[in-house]
Amino acid sequence: MYKEVLRSIEDIEIFPIISLVIFVLFFIGIAIWAIRIPKDYVDHMSSLPMDDDNELTNTQP
Repeated sequence: MYKEVLRSIEDIEIFPIISLVIFVLFFIGIAIWAIRIPKDYVDHMSSLPMDDDNELTNTQP
């Protein structure tokens, strides 16, 4: 049933193309961002899980 409805819509073939273009542009943008971030920022963020300076304490009894 839905196939007939989709076939009857004019110019529907553009939507998968638009979706693919948006996905590819987003992926390329994230890849460029990941390549361009400074190494000291990456080192700092990777060491955060091991830091004990900001230890959370449980205040509930």
